[in-house]
Amino acid sequence: MGQAPAVDTFLDAIELATIAGCDVWSDDAILDATVPNWRLRVSGPEAIRAEYGRWFADRAIFEDLHRHEVPGTGEIIEYTLRWTENGVPHAAHHMHLLTVRDDRIVSDLVFCGGRWPATLLAEMEAAHG
Repeated sequence: MGQAPAVDTFLDAIELATIAGCDVWSDDAILDATVPNWRLRVSGPEAIRAEYGRWFADRAIFEDLHRHEVPGTGEIIEYTLRWTENGVPHAAHHMHLLTVRDDRIVSDLVFCGGRWPATLLAEMEAAHG
């Protein structure tokens, strides 16, 4: 199967903060997201774009991007994302299990470690240093 162009387009939209114009989801697509202290589920491209528009509102850079094909199904994608929001550097760690059919994302099961502003990033760095 190889890596799907829809997934490439999705990743580009995350980096460029162009989720609003991203058209990679099937009409019946599901986003099932586990985030700190919460879980949410939305369906349909418009609802997914609205949710991800909040998550990926600023241009960003992937660090440690890893893509793993799941033969016949889609991909597992894991990354750290870095961006600046209102002048403050942030980062987040995500893992997506994407199911792709006919080059459309039909399911995105995502785990998000949270959003970390610069002060928290410094604390984490000090704890690991």
